[in-house]
Amino acid sequence: MKNHINKILPAIILLCVVYGCKKYEQFPVDKITINYVFDPRDSAGATAQSYLLGVYAIVPNGHNRVGGDYLDAASDDAVSSQTSTAQVTQMSTNAVTSFTFPSGENIWEGTNPNGTPNSFWAGIRTANEFIDNIGVVPVKGALPNGVGTRWVWQSEARFLRAYFYFELVKRYGGVPLLGNTVYNINDVITLPRNSFSDCITYIVNELDAVKDSLITTPLANPNDNYRATKGAALALKARVLLYAASPLFNGGNIDGANPLTGYPNYDVNRWTLAANAARDVVNLGGYQLDQSFTDIFLTQNNPERIMIRPGGNSISIETNNGPVGFQAASAVGNTSPTQELINSFPMQNGLAITDPTSGYNSADPYAINSTPKRDPRLAATILYNGHPWLNTSLQTFEGGQSKPDINTQQTLTGYYMRKFMGIFENTPTYSSHSSDWVVFRYAEVLLTLAEAENEAAGSPPSDCYTQLYALRARATIDPGPSNTYGVPQNMNTAQMRAFIQNEWRIEFAFEEHRYFDIKRWKLAQTVMSQPRTGVSIVQTGSTLTFNPANVLNTVFTTKQYFHPIPYDEILKDQNLKQNPGW
Repeated sequence: MKNHINKILPAIILLCVVYGCKKYEQFPVDKITINYVFDPRDSAGATAQSYLLGVYAIVPNGHNRVGGDYLDAASDDAVSSQTSTAQVTQMSTNAVTSFTFPSGENIWEGTNPNGTPNSFWAGIRTANEFIDNIGVVPVKGALPNGVGTRWVWQSEARFLRAYFYFELVKRYGGVPLLGNTVYNINDVITLPRNSFSDCITYIVNELDAVKDSLITTPLANPNDNYRATKGAALALKARVLLYAASPLFNGGNIDGANPLTGYPNYDVNRWTLAANAARDVVNLGGYQLDQSFTDIFLTQNNPERIMIRPGGNSISIETNNGPVGFQAASAVGNTSPTQELINSFPMQNGLAITDPTSGYNSADPYAINSTPKRDPRLAATILYNGHPWLNTSLQTFEGGQSKPDINTQQTLTGYYMRKFMGIFENTPTYSSHSSDWVVFRYAEVLLTLAEAENEAAGSPPSDCYTQLYALRARATIDPGPSNTYGVPQNMNTAQMRAFIQNEWRIEFAFEEHRYFDIKRWKLAQTVMSQPRTGVSIVQTGSTLTFNPANVLNTVFTTKQYFHPIPYDEILKDQNLKQNPGW
């Protein structure tokens, strides 16, 4: 199943899968129509299921997705190491227009390298074709609650459609809602954009409608680990409502009179709805935190994963992002994490490095030779100087093995990304491992619950602390004498908000959260108007000197809170209204 998701798209399915499966019926392959995919005589539903796999194939794999980089390299967490101007660098320096928005993040009108459409609009259209036609296929089987298999598949397509819509809305604001309509190439489409509010309502209603006609959890059958489940529907609903409640949309509209870019007024109840949705996932009882932070991304069918986009087994993450300088394990180090991200990780005792009682040692900033140590998530996320890697200690000091300072691509910040990679600290080379992209995981649900409850209440309720304790316990932060894992006590709402925002940052680095989080919190203009920094390490004998270094001046203006509608699309549909400032 996973190979299908990685390799096929709807157009290929129509030309290849149908022809290969239907031995009893001969016809020219260039005459295949929708009737051959949705066949009233196909009780196995083989061709229809393959078509559904094509809808799943449009869910993006986030690994090095944007022009060879992680999307987080367009935020304050990383910069691209590429020697040419990277797409993420264009985005983070405001060097784009509605004509030239980078293709890797232009999900409005994107295509694969082979020219096959893979934009989220292509996903919506393909899902609509499935939704409209699956009813004629007499697929056998049903869930224990009596929902027939074909209706389960239809609900999966509706879930995917809701997912595609939300991915559009969080980037562009309100978009045209098509319902079940499938437009043809010759149709003249002059649809206006629906309001942000209408889109959120539509997505939430769709998820409510399908949640009870989906499989509950994929863990019972490893072959189902990519499928939309009730847990995924509830997790997506919680994410949608969290965004809708966040400052950018909830009363902080950048264009107050514009219903496309958010709500006109603040409503605290939106936070309550988000908290309730997250609580529904918790109450489902099908998920829990994996006790190994690293295993979340390497071990399939672990209890923290709610939905994945299968990636197969490979060493592509290492070759794209691993440190340079290893002849036996060639890599190009595309991702350079920033000093700002490194500084956000606390100490092993849970205290921030800015806390004078934390024990942080600026002469040994990664606590390699001193105690207390740093939060173990730092070593699981970042490769830093002295980090064990490929049977040696990583050298990112000036002139070191992995920062040779010659005319080659290398880290710009003194750091490389570690997250998602295999366990290669004590091996001489890389070997293939699972490279699935985790779309939803249970830790997100817990942080959503904590954030929403904090904003909904007059002061942080005890449940906020409970979720933070759980995440920090899994990270193996020291519990301390009071079992508070370094979480400050008696915080007010603003203090708890800042603490939760930092926990989002370190828990979900490089998982395509930070880029959107600083926007939805309406912090991007502050954090992205400061230089991105790294460290220049000078080794003199056995002494290391750590010098701060500016590596990129980023720019963020109000218009960047939303992507521009592509200029070509505005020309095609005069009823589409462009986003403010573009």
